[in-house]
Amino acid sequence: MSRTPDRLLTRPVVSEKSYAGMAEGRYVFRCRPDANKIEIKRAVEEAFASQKITVVSVNTLNVRGKVRQRSRGRKRIVGHSPDWKKAIVTLAPGQRIEGLFEGV
Repeated sequence: MSRTPDRLLTRPVVSEKSYAGMAEGRYVFRCRPDANKIEIKRAVEEAFASQKITVVSVNTLNVRGKVRQRSRGRKRIVGHSPDWKKAIVTLAPGQRIEGLFEGV
């Protein structure tokens, strides 16, 4: 399986906390659980190569999938959403990713 940026970085995380971090040059992405920090750094720099950004640091954390329950008649079906990894990417001072949250 190829490790291209579009396969490593699933999508940006849209939340109040991630939106507030954009002012400090921090962007939050959802990525594959088996991706490491070096791959994430390269993927972000390649995905936004037209803007010539420089990634200073990458912090990662594993997020557990939530337990989901539903009923089917008298039976309760228990499952869970998949686990995923969150990557907090810090850019060089003064740099921004343009157009990331347009239309949100």
